[in-house]
Amino acid sequence: MKRKSTIFVVDDDPAVRDSLTLLLEHEDFIVETFDSAEAFLAANRSAPYSCAIVDIRMAGMDGIQLQTELARRSSLLPVIFLTGHGDIPLSVRAIKAGAVDFLTKPVTGSALLASVLAALRESEKLDLQAKANHTASECISNLTDRERDVMILAVEGLSNKEIARHLGISHRTVEIHKARIMHKTGATTLLDLARIAKASGLRN
Repeated sequence: MKRKSTIFVVDDDPAVRDSLTLLLEHEDFIVETFDSAEAFLAANRSAPYSCAIVDIRMAGMDGIQLQTELARRSSLLPVIFLTGHGDIPLSVRAIKAGAVDFLTKPVTGSALLASVLAALRESEKLDLQAKANHTASECISNLTDRERDVMILAVEGLSNKEIARHLGISHRTVEIHKARIMHKTGATTLLDLARIAKASGLRN
């Protein structure tokens, strides 16, 4: 069964909301519209494999402020900006803050759809990364404090003897800890272990 994507449209112009809805629904997307940034935030909408098309200039909270608030909430929702005023400094600021694209009204259907598809690819990538990070965090949470210490030193490249000396334990104890770490995390190599440590935030 084909997965349907949700596109959130946040724009205070009803004509723009209607035209975008018509275009996107024609492409078989699910569309949800909001007449303000505040309404969108109040609805607290999120969905896997989704993105938001956001007007820059709106009454009340503007598009950039909405982007900032979404980042503060650790939202993974990719944002495409749509504006009636081409403003290069503003577009640079938006893109640097993580926006997928910055489009100027009126926008062609093909240009908008290309941006939407790019945003959905980004959404899928972020969703997969978040799931991997969650799984890695769960693996790490099963470790004892000592196992966590051994893991950090191991992924930094220290040998068993160096880890033993650093922690004041025997070489054999390090080997036991490492075996338990590999079992609990499901890692088969040191490279796997380093990836899990990075995904969990245990190591930069």
